[in-house]
Amino acid sequence: MPTARPAKPTQPSPPDEPAVAAPRIPGTQRSHAKEIRRQALLSAAASLFAVNGFNRVSLEDLGAAAGVSGPAVYRHFPGKQAVLGDLLLTVSRDLLAGGQRVVAETADPLAALRRLVAFQVDFALGKPDVIRVQDRDFSNLAPQDQSDVRALQRSYVEVWVAVLARVHPTVEAAHLRMRAHATFGLINSTPHSVRNHGRRIALKTARPLLESMAMAALTVDASPAP
Repeated sequence: MPTARPAKPTQPSPPDEPAVAAPRIPGTQRSHAKEIRRQALLSAAASLFAVNGFNRVSLEDLGAAAGVSGPAVYRHFPGKQAVLGDLLLTVSRDLLAGGQRVVAETADPLAALRRLVAFQVDFALGKPDVIRVQDRDFSNLAPQDQSDVRALQRSYVEVWVAVLARVHPTVEAAHLRMRAHATFGLINSTPHSVRNHGRRIALKTARPLLESMAMAALTVDASPAP
Protein backbone atom coordinates (compact mmCIF):
# COMPACT_ATOMS: atom_id res chain seq x y z
CA MET A 1 0.00 0.00 0.00
CA PRO A 2 1.23 3.55 -0.69
CA THR A 3 2.65 5.49 2.19
CA ALA A 4 3.05 8.96 0.69
CA ARG A 5 0.23 11.35 1.57
CA PRO A 6 -0.14 14.59 -0.41
CA ALA A 7 -0.91 17.67 1.65
CA LYS A 8 -4.58 18.40 2.07
CA PRO A 9 -5.66 21.23 -0.26
CA THR A 10 -6.66 24.41 1.55
CA GLN A 11 -9.84 26.26 0.76
CA PRO A 12 -9.25 29.82 -0.53
CA SER A 13 -10.33 32.68 1.69
CA PRO A 14 -13.75 34.09 0.75
CA PRO A 15 -13.96 37.65 -0.56
CA ASP A 16 -15.00 40.50 1.73
CA GLU A 17 -18.76 40.64 2.21
CA PRO A 18 -20.69 43.74 1.11
CA ALA A 19 -22.15 46.14 3.65
CA VAL A 20 -25.48 44.32 3.42
CA ALA A 21 -24.63 40.65 3.23
CA ALA A 22 -26.69 38.52 0.89
CA PRO A 23 -28.69 35.78 2.61
CA ARG A 24 -26.75 32.56 2.90
CA ILE A 25 -28.17 29.54 1.12
CA PRO A 26 -27.27 26.31 2.96
CA GLY A 27 -27.75 24.19 -0.15
CA THR A 28 -25.29 26.31 -2.12
CA GLN A 29 -22.74 26.13 0.70
CA ARG A 30 -23.08 22.37 0.85
CA SER A 31 -22.66 22.09 -2.91
CA HIS A 32 -19.55 24.25 -2.79
CA ALA A 33 -18.04 22.21 0.04
CA LYS A 34 -18.84 18.98 -1.82
CA GLU A 35 -17.13 20.25 -4.97
CA ILE A 36 -14.02 21.23 -2.99
CA ARG A 37 -13.91 17.74 -1.48
CA ARG A 38 -14.35 16.17 -4.91
CA GLN A 39 -11.45 18.22 -6.29
CA ALA A 40 -9.32 17.20 -3.30
CA LEU A 41 -10.05 13.54 -4.04
CA LEU A 42 -9.13 13.97 -7.71
CA SER A 43 -5.88 15.72 -6.76
CA ALA A 44 -5.04 12.92 -4.35
CA ALA A 45 -5.91 10.33 -6.99
CA ALA A 46 -3.59 11.93 -9.55
CA SER A 47 -0.68 11.88 -7.10
CA LEU A 48 -1.29 8.37 -5.75
CA PHE A 49 -2.08 6.74 -9.10
CA ALA A 50 1.02 8.35 -10.66
CA VAL A 51 3.35 7.07 -7.93
CA ASN A 52 1.83 3.67 -7.18
CA GLY A 53 -0.40 2.78 -10.12
CA PHE A 54 -4.18 2.46 -10.14
CA ASN A 55 -4.27 -1.15 -8.96
CA ARG A 56 -2.15 -0.52 -5.86
CA VAL A 57 -4.24 2.37 -4.51
CA SER A 58 -7.35 1.72 -2.41
CA LEU A 59 -10.32 3.94 -1.66
CA GLU A 60 -9.02 4.15 1.90
CA ASP A 61 -5.73 5.55 0.55
CA LEU A 62 -7.60 8.14 -1.50
CA GLY A 63 -9.78 9.15 1.42
CA ALA A 64 -6.85 9.47 3.80
CA ALA A 65 -4.91 11.61 1.31
CA ALA A 66 -7.90 13.93 0.91
CA GLY A 67 -8.71 14.03 4.64
CA VAL A 68 -11.84 11.86 4.65
CA SER A 69 -12.61 8.28 5.59
CA GLY A 70 -12.62 5.56 2.94
CA PRO A 71 -16.41 5.06 3.06
CA ALA A 72 -16.92 8.83 2.71
CA VAL A 73 -15.42 8.63 -0.79
CA TYR A 74 -18.66 6.93 -1.87
CA ARG A 75 -20.50 10.21 -1.29
CA HIS A 76 -18.64 11.56 -4.31
CA PHE A 77 -17.81 8.52 -6.47
CA PRO A 78 -19.39 5.06 -6.82
CA GLY A 79 -15.95 3.42 -6.82
CA LYS A 80 -12.24 3.75 -7.59
CA GLN A 81 -12.74 3.26 -11.32
CA ALA A 82 -15.15 6.20 -11.33
CA VAL A 83 -12.46 8.36 -9.70
CA LEU A 84 -10.05 7.48 -12.51
CA GLY A 85 -12.73 8.20 -15.09
CA ASP A 86 -13.60 11.58 -13.60
CA LEU A 87 -9.92 12.51 -13.39
CA LEU A 88 -9.14 11.81 -17.05
CA LEU A 89 -12.46 13.09 -18.38
CA THR A 90 -12.11 16.34 -16.45
CA VAL A 91 -8.63 17.05 -17.77
CA SER A 92 -9.66 16.11 -21.32
CA ARG A 93 -12.61 18.51 -21.18
CA ASP A 94 -10.40 21.25 -19.75
CA LEU A 95 -7.85 20.82 -22.53
CA LEU A 96 -10.51 20.97 -25.22
CA ALA A 97 -12.21 24.01 -23.70
CA GLY A 98 -8.88 25.78 -23.23
CA GLY A 99 -7.77 25.10 -26.79
CA GLN A 100 -11.09 26.33 -28.17
CA ARG A 101 -10.83 29.47 -26.06
CA VAL A 102 -7.34 30.22 -27.37
CA VAL A 103 -8.52 29.95 -30.97
CA ALA A 104 -11.64 32.04 -30.34
CA GLU A 105 -9.57 34.83 -28.77
CA THR A 106 -6.74 34.90 -31.34
CA ALA A 107 -7.42 35.84 -34.93
CA ASP A 108 -3.87 35.49 -36.30
CA PRO A 109 -3.14 31.78 -36.93
CA LEU A 110 0.56 31.97 -36.04
CA ALA A 111 -0.21 33.77 -32.79
CA ALA A 112 -2.92 31.20 -32.06
CA LEU A 113 -0.41 28.42 -32.64
CA ARG A 114 2.05 30.01 -30.21
CA ARG A 115 -0.68 30.28 -27.59
CA LEU A 116 -1.73 26.67 -28.12
CA VAL A 117 1.87 25.56 -27.62
CA ALA A 118 2.17 27.63 -24.44
CA PHE A 119 -1.15 26.23 -23.22
CA GLN A 120 0.00 22.64 -23.77
CA VAL A 121 3.36 23.31 -22.09
CA ASP A 122 1.55 24.78 -19.10
CA PHE A 123 -0.51 21.61 -18.85
CA ALA A 124 2.48 19.28 -19.22
CA LEU A 125 4.60 21.06 -16.61
CA GLY A 126 1.68 21.75 -14.29
CA LYS A 127 0.06 18.30 -14.31
CA PRO A 128 2.75 15.70 -14.96
CA ASP A 129 0.99 13.22 -12.66
CA VAL A 130 -2.10 13.24 -14.86
CA ILE A 131 0.04 12.50 -17.92
CA ARG A 132 1.63 9.54 -16.12
CA VAL A 133 -1.79 8.22 -15.11
CA GLN A 134 -3.10 8.59 -18.67
CA ASP A 135 -0.10 6.75 -20.09
CA ARG A 136 -0.15 3.89 -17.61
CA ASP A 137 -3.73 3.41 -16.48
CA PHE A 138 -5.92 4.33 -19.44
CA SER A 139 -6.80 0.64 -19.88
CA ASN A 140 -8.30 0.61 -16.37
CA LEU A 141 -11.03 3.05 -17.40
CA ALA A 142 -14.55 1.78 -17.91
CA PRO A 143 -15.25 1.19 -21.64
CA GLN A 144 -17.58 4.18 -21.94
CA ASP A 145 -15.06 6.46 -20.23
CA GLN A 146 -12.35 5.24 -22.59
CA SER A 147 -14.56 6.12 -25.54
CA ASP A 148 -15.44 9.54 -24.13
CA VAL A 149 -11.82 10.43 -23.32
CA ARG A 150 -10.71 9.41 -26.80
CA ALA A 151 -13.47 11.51 -28.39
CA LEU A 152 -12.47 14.57 -26.36
CA GLN A 153 -8.82 14.06 -27.25
CA ARG A 154 -9.62 13.74 -30.95
CA SER A 155 -11.58 16.98 -30.80
CA TYR A 156 -8.62 18.69 -29.13
CA VAL A 157 -6.29 17.49 -31.88
CA GLU A 158 -8.68 18.91 -34.48
CA VAL A 159 -8.47 22.32 -32.80
CA TRP A 160 -4.74 22.26 -33.53
CA VAL A 161 -5.20 20.88 -37.03
CA ALA A 162 -7.60 23.70 -37.91
CA VAL A 163 -5.02 26.31 -36.87
CA LEU A 164 -2.20 24.47 -38.65
CA ALA A 165 -4.30 24.39 -41.81
CA ARG A 166 -4.36 28.18 -41.78
CA VAL A 167 -0.58 28.30 -41.29
CA HIS A 168 0.02 25.66 -44.01
CA PRO A 169 -3.01 26.02 -46.34
CA THR A 170 -1.66 23.71 -49.05
CA VAL A 171 -0.88 20.75 -46.76
CA GLU A 172 -3.42 17.95 -46.28
CA ALA A 173 -5.03 17.46 -42.90
CA ALA A 174 -3.59 13.97 -42.30
CA HIS A 175 -0.05 15.38 -42.46
CA LEU A 176 -0.93 18.25 -40.12
CA ARG A 177 -2.60 15.83 -37.72
CA MET A 178 0.58 13.77 -37.56
CA ARG A 179 2.54 16.98 -36.91
CA ALA A 180 0.23 17.82 -33.99
CA HIS A 181 0.53 14.34 -32.45
CA ALA A 182 4.32 14.49 -32.68
CA THR A 183 4.29 17.84 -30.90
CA PHE A 184 2.14 16.46 -28.09
CA GLY A 185 4.62 13.61 -27.71
CA LEU A 186 7.51 16.07 -27.46
CA ILE A 187 5.80 18.28 -24.90
CA ASN A 188 4.14 15.60 -22.77
CA SER A 189 7.22 13.40 -22.48
CA THR A 190 9.40 16.14 -21.01
CA PRO A 191 7.92 16.14 -17.47
CA HIS A 192 9.20 12.55 -17.16
CA SER A 193 12.75 13.58 -18.06
CA VAL A 194 12.87 16.72 -15.89
CA ARG A 195 11.37 14.95 -12.87
CA ASN A 196 14.80 13.88 -11.63
CA HIS A 197 16.24 17.38 -12.02
CA GLY A 198 13.64 19.21 -9.98
CA ARG A 199 10.86 21.68 -10.56
CA ARG A 200 13.22 24.66 -10.79
CA ILE A 201 14.91 23.36 -13.93
CA ALA A 202 11.52 22.53 -15.43
CA LEU A 203 10.30 26.09 -15.04
CA LYS A 204 13.52 27.88 -16.05
CA THR A 205 14.82 25.62 -18.79
CA ALA A 206 12.17 23.21 -20.03
CA ARG A 207 9.46 25.77 -20.76
CA PRO A 208 11.33 28.00 -23.25
CA LEU A 209 13.06 24.99 -24.78
CA LEU A 210 9.79 23.14 -25.27
CA GLU A 211 8.04 26.15 -26.73
CA SER A 212 10.82 26.92 -29.21
CA MET A 213 11.21 23.27 -30.30
CA ALA A 214 7.46 22.82 -30.70
CA MET A 215 7.09 25.98 -32.77
CA ALA A 216 10.02 24.96 -34.95
CA ALA A 217 8.43 21.58 -35.59
CA LEU A 218 5.02 23.07 -36.34
CA THR A 219 6.07 25.97 -38.56
CA VAL A 220 8.85 24.42 -40.65
CA ASP A 221 7.81 23.76 -44.26
CA ALA A 222 5.25 21.01 -43.78
CA SER A 223 4.94 20.02 -47.42
CA PRO A 224 5.63 16.30 -47.93
CA ALA A 225 8.71 15.50 -49.97
CA PRO A 226 7.97 14.83 -53.68
